[in-house]
Amino acid sequence: MFQAASSSRPAKTTSGQQRDAFFDNAKYLAIVLVAVAHSWAPLRDESRTLDAAYVLVYAFHMPAFIIISGFFSRSFDMRADRLKRLVTGLVVPYVVYEVAYSLFRRHFGGQPELAISLIDPLFLVWFLAALFIWRLTTPLWKLVRYPLPLALVIAMLASVSPKIGEDFDMQRVLQFLPFFVLGLFMKPEHFQWVRRPAMRIAAVPVFLGAAAVAWWATPRFDTRWFYHRDSAQAMDHQWWTGPVMTLLMFGCALVLTACFFAWVPGRTTWFTSLGAGTLYGFLLHGFLLWGSEYAGWYDAAWLRRPYGEVFVTVVAAVVVTLLCTAPVRRVFRWSMEPRMDWAFRRDPATTAADAGKRAEGGGSATVREKVDA
Repeated sequence: MFQAASSSRPAKTTSGQQRDAFFDNAKYLAIVLVAVAHSWAPLRDESRTLDAAYVLVYAFHMPAFIIISGFFSRSFDMRADRLKRLVTGLVVPYVVYEVAYSLFRRHFGGQPELAISLIDPLFLVWFLAALFIWRLTTPLWKLVRYPLPLALVIAMLASVSPKIGEDFDMQRVLQFLPFFVLGLFMKPEHFQWVRRPAMRIAAVPVFLGAAAVAWWATPRFDTRWFYHRDSAQAMDHQWWTGPVMTLLMFGCALVLTACFFAWVPGRTTWFTSLGAGTLYGFLLHGFLLWGSEYAGWYDAAWLRRPYGEVFVTVVAAVVVTLLCTAPVRRVFRWSMEPRMDWAFRRDPATTAADAGKRAEGGGSATVREKVDA
């Protein structure tokens, strides 16, 4: 388990393993930003304020989440138990929710002919495919001499490669790759450094400045750059803008992510325990968002007013919070954290090692990896 330095008392998992409150807090707050930004999408064209907030949040919310994912992937190797966890924690949810989203859109979204494809991720499922690919490549990034510059070069090349195609959302996989690689090589001390009092104070004018830039850029900026779904040419931009925007947005995302981490509390709070359920909130809130659009709830005129926008924001935050709670996790654990011992051969070496650690009181070596997958 990796622990960031913190003066707070760490929370504990059900196995007795300690968790660092900072990372659980960061994951929960990041997933709230994801859900809130998604809830704004149907309304943003009619409100410059909401559009500016959308631009500001989209500039860093997924990079922050991916950096944390990279940080907790540092121990990944090709050991049998970790490969098993990769299958049960990523591949199985990918298949289940790709099929579920496809059927949902078929029956409720007016697309009865929509094909079920396991290589063309719908909506949120792309992240599971990306994390699977990123983690598999983790040993390789540990071997190369300059991993982050190499990852940036790959992202820049992807941004000018329109023929990559949509299989497994490879554009996103490659263009978001630098954030994962950065997380792989971060240390707890880096998070401690960014959370110093001086950094928290400095983050205020930086974030306010970014908000002003977002307000100015709203009618001028192509927000498709934030999605990292397409090449520059596919978005009708000159090819050279791809590498330039890749570097520019990487820098902006790092600055805003540092501001975000600076403000994340390091102590145990009322929402710390929800950090273990962010995958549930991430995958499940999409059904409610699509359902709201299909039902026409966003058509209400009062939602276009300031108090309506606030209402949507609060509802999105409350809903995704509830989806991260323990009761919801118990109901949907079969689809996101299934126990599939029947599907795998027992590895004698891993079994013996785990037995030895239990005898010493050390617990499972993969507890932290499991809860943070």
